Amino acid sequence: MMQRSAGPAVLLPSENAPLAIRRGALGRCPACGEGRIFGRYLKVRDVCDACGTELHHHRADDFPPYIVIFIVAHVVGYGIYLTETRFAGLPLALQAVLWPVVTVGLSLALLQPVKGAVVALQYALGMHGFGRARAVGAGANRESAG
Repeated sequence: MMQRSAGPAVLLPSENAPLAIRRGALGRCPACGEGRIFGRYLKVRDVCDACGTELHHHRADDFPPYIVIFIVAHVVGYGIYLTETRFAGLPLALQAVLWPVVTVGLSLALLQPVKGAVVALQYALGMHGFGRARAVGAGANRESAG
């Protein structure tokens, strides 16, 4: 009979990638879903405070901003298009204030969830140093099963 630890259940990399990505987008550890992935706004913690998974291996770099720019540009572009075609009488001064505020607001709101999802994707695929977690976790599973 296999005994379970009292700690949170930890996912091995690529065991359940969509769940890991969802956890990362919600700002939680991609392995356990309990600990927080960010120490500050965009600063990824070195280690999960709940399960001890090392998170410092990530190399998110410029990919999250590219994704955010892609999403925000489409949303704001469509908003400008709708405004120009359906609300032709809307003053230009109002639009000159509205769209930059919407753009900055959406960008700041999306940047952290997108970065969390990218870090979780790297974890789920075993990229960079996250691949060692797979080997360590597989060894632990073999020992507990035997």
